[in-house]
Amino acid sequence: MDDLLREFLTETGESLDTVDVELVHFEQDPNNAKILDNIFRLVHTIKGTCGFLGLPRLEALAHAAETLMGKFRDGMPVTGEAVTLILSTIDRIKQILEQLEKDQKEPEGSDPDLIGELERMVIDAPAAAAPAPAPAAAAPPQAIGTLTYQVLERPLRVGEVPLDELERAFRETAGPVPTPPAKAKPAAEKSAAKEEDDKSDSKIANQTLRVNVETLEHLMTMVSELVLTRNQLLEIARRHENSEFKVPLGRLSSVTAELQEGVMKTRMQPIGNAWQKLPRIVRDLSAELGKQIELDMRGAETELDRQVLELIKDPLTHMVRNSADHGLEAPAERRTLGKPEKGTIRLSAYHEGGHIIIEISDDGRGLNTAKIKEKAIASRIVTEAAAEKMTEVQIHKFIFAPGFSTAAAVTSVSGRGVGMDVVRTNIDQIGGTIEVKSSPGHGSTFVIKIPLTLAIVSALIVEAAGDRFAIPQLAVIELVRAQANSEHKIERIKDAPVLRLRDKLLPLIHLKSLLKIDDGENSEPENGFIVVTQVGRETFGIVVDGVFHTEEIVVKPMSTRLRHIAMFSGNTILGDGSVIMIIDPNGIAKSVVGTTTQSSDADESEQQRDANDELISLLIFRAGGAQPKAVPLSLVTRLEEIDTKKIEYSNGRPLIQYRGQLMPLIRVNQDVALKIEGTQPLLVFSDEGRSMGLVVDQIIDIVEDRLNIEVPSETAGILGSAVIKSQATEIIDVGYYLPQAFEDWLIRTERKLKAKAHTILFVEDSAFFRNMLTPVLRSAGYAVTTVGGAQDALDVLKSGDQVDMIVTDIEMPGMNGFELAQAVRADQRTANLPIIALSALTSADAIERGRQVGFHDYVAKFDRPGLLAALKEQAAVMREAA
Repeated sequence: MDDLLREFLTETGESLDTVDVELVHFEQDPNNAKILDNIFRLVHTIKGTCGFLGLPRLEALAHAAETLMGKFRDGMPVTGEAVTLILSTIDRIKQILEQLEKDQKEPEGSDPDLIGELERMVIDAPAAAAPAPAPAAAAPPQAIGTLTYQVLERPLRVGEVPLDELERAFRETAGPVPTPPAKAKPAAEKSAAKEEDDKSDSKIANQTLRVNVETLEHLMTMVSELVLTRNQLLEIARRHENSEFKVPLGRLSSVTAELQEGVMKTRMQPIGNAWQKLPRIVRDLSAELGKQIELDMRGAETELDRQVLELIKDPLTHMVRNSADHGLEAPAERRTLGKPEKGTIRLSAYHEGGHIIIEISDDGRGLNTAKIKEKAIASRIVTEAAAEKMTEVQIHKFIFAPGFSTAAAVTSVSGRGVGMDVVRTNIDQIGGTIEVKSSPGHGSTFVIKIPLTLAIVSALIVEAAGDRFAIPQLAVIELVRAQANSEHKIERIKDAPVLRLRDKLLPLIHLKSLLKIDDGENSEPENGFIVVTQVGRETFGIVVDGVFHTEEIVVKPMSTRLRHIAMFSGNTILGDGSVIMIIDPNGIAKSVVGTTTQSSDADESEQQRDANDELISLLIFRAGGAQPKAVPLSLVTRLEEIDTKKIEYSNGRPLIQYRGQLMPLIRVNQDVALKIEGTQPLLVFSDEGRSMGLVVDQIIDIVEDRLNIEVPSETAGILGSAVIKSQATEIIDVGYYLPQAFEDWLIRTERKLKAKAHTILFVEDSAFFRNMLTPVLRSAGYAVTTVGGAQDALDVLKSGDQVDMIVTDIEMPGMNGFELAQAVRADQRTANLPIIALSALTSADAIERGRQVGFHDYVAKFDRPGLLAALKEQAAVMREAA
């Protein structure tokens, strides 16, 4: 292709993209002369270049569009019809340019449809108001001259005038008023000024340089090879501590790192380049769907790798189209709901820890959970029984399934069920994640998390079954060493390995077992290194045999024969020349999704349910019979399986030495017998340095379910029975067993601290939660007064009994927690009393409302450490005030 033509195609393509965006902005702000001047200048340049290169079809289209825009400059009103017509002309010019690039000649034909419409609109344009005529002056003498008759090679277009009229107008126009000549500058000064101007122009012209993408890609490949060579040399230097090459190699490493960073910058582009076409798309969708849509884009200057940018263009387009079609309501519906007629789609991008976070949100109707569930069942993606047990968050993920769509009919915008599937696939390909958050009636937000670059990444080198692997460090949260006798050890729940990390159970996956490279040996030992990894909201641990170091690795693409293996995202060459596979955290996450999704989604769903319908984590076990029993997992400190040989007796009571102290063993009931040999399962409850072991027969599982005690129990130690995972289950009363371990567990603390302890008024309508948390609060050194409702709490306050702090549930019959807080604040005697909310509703709206009514803190219902920390903080404030 001719260099001149290539440059023309490049510059014209860029100009047309700019015109696309600017026209949409101009339609919204028709009085902005600066935008109009910029559009006019770009189209005029395109027309002139087409005429110079002999491209008459393109020139005719550009001229017709330019003439109509000239009318805008003369004061013609800007209408949607006119802007649409110009945009259609721009689209036609783009099509001709594509054909021109392909065939290297302008395609034959004409465009009477568009040109005719543009000329009609110019002719029908209302004339701009003419200025009032000036007083008649003496007519200037008629210019007399001879004009050569012009023979036109083609008919005049709309807006053009003959050359003879132009020359006559030129002759009749008064010339400029002569001004006295300025004092001439010395020749030397003129020369210096001219030289300075030339230098300034040269600087501006040379600030940017067009470089072929292939050149940059080749440069990146060479830098990648240089990084590999650098790694090899550093590996050699590590083996020879006193080598004379150590210092120059260090310098080489530093220079290589700087060069790598510089080359990476040449590949970085603002994400706004991927958003460039969205204003036009939203404008067209607004007209097609009959909706008023505003597109708000923030963070367009955020930069990421060109390769990543190209891969997210299509997903972003799909997301915006979906928000416009499915998310936003029609103007009439929005008026009925009390919303502004114009809906908003907001795009925002920002950096976060080596990732780019892109959020696409709308203020529409939100996801229809019932409709999604119904469609998933009808499409046989899930069974009806399984769907009933799912949380809203789990159901929302069905929108990413192939072929899934809730649209009633297939249109040009949506309904084919391919959009969100493409989004998920493209984002997975670049090692990213996508999450969805939805609030009925308030809109949806999609959060995309993608890496900055795919070329060179920092990775953790690990070992499994004698082979080394690389795990991208962006996904690694921390490393934990697991040993049988250490604080962190691998436990088992229903034969599934888990790790208790900071009072949370972490699902584990053994890498060599997952990759089936264990050679039949014990693939799941109790010792090893655990790489705690996060993918989206899912957190899990990858168990490996060894951890080496972190290293900058060059990502090489997978062979076509191995690309079907989801566990790997590529391969790389280490400093010692070894080729190793790069683990894909997204692929690993799919292996443990059954375990992790349940817990992570349950956490979020807790915020959306009321207290009687919330999901909580329950530990299911058997003790003294076949009927299962359960206890809230948040109360259990550890799960232990002890050797029966370690059980000792004192005064006829069984106990063991546990972490340097004696821990009494308490049986759930008389039917539970301590095992004579083997291992004995225990549930360990700890508080304030003391521990109790609850003896059980078998630990069955950890589940997420609603806890609703339907049948109260009169049996000591049993609160009642509830349906857990479709089976009647007894819920044990932990508060009953604590005094059996240490008779003074509650009494001694209460006696010692009664004189100086802070008194808590605990307001909770559920007997279960009162019985569960009251012992915990007393164990922490507080005197506790419990009541079953807000009105009872007000009666206690009016009675004059000492109350230092109030801990109250929010969701209660009659007067709720918010109303209780308002009543307490309204009474001068209790206006300054600290109030802590205890609720499963921990959404931002609920917390904000709590602040408005006067809560000092807001704690999730099963966050025992959080509650104690909040109480401790308020107690410290009270001591300082005293």
